[in-house]
Amino acid sequence: MVQIPANPENLLIELPKTIALYVTQEQFTALAAANRDLRLERTAKGELIVSPPTGWETGRCNVTISGELYLWWRNAGEPGKGFDSSTGFVLPNGAIRSPDASWVSQERWQALTPEPKGTFANICPDFVVELRSSSDTLKTLPEKMHEYIDNGAKLAWLIDPQQRQVEIYRSSSAVEVLENPATLSDEEVLPGFVLNLRRVWG
Repeated sequence: MVQIPANPENLLIELPKTIALYVTQEQFTALAAANRDLRLERTAKGELIVSPPTGWETGRCNVTISGELYLWWRNAGEPGKGFDSSTGFVLPNGAIRSPDASWVSQERWQALTPEPKGTFANICPDFVVELRSSSDTLKTLPEKMHEYIDNGAKLAWLIDPQQRQVEIYRSSSAVEVLENPATLSDEEVLPGFVLNLRRVWG
């Protein structure tokens, strides 16, 4: 259901889940600027995905992961660029995605010209994290993770706090599933970074 805030010029509209809205990248940018309280994404086909603000549990997990990534980035000499869950990226396939946490290597970030570094950077992060919330389906999230890998991500972690399970996606190997791991790391992509999942599990 999509609700447009009421004002003298707008009416409320409710859309059944069977009806999809399609927008161009330019229209998406305008919508995102006008609806900063919503989390918006766009599929490669142009379908608009609208998500409400996260609940407290997902928000707590998000800040833990982003905080750990930031501390690694700072202590490692600020390699590349780290981003939180409010950041959108235009992937090579045209989708606009906002991972819960992400990182782009310095080499790839510096290779971007000023124009692709606009409102939404035209790049797929090297590393992404997605958290499964209670509203996420088990079908759509793996599809999203494969999309990141297919568009240039080297490493993607799908973390499910409810099941205490992690799916690890890499560009060079099959999906790896971990049950209740204590930590996560990958020396090839993120040397020295260790995510303490005990803080995420709460």
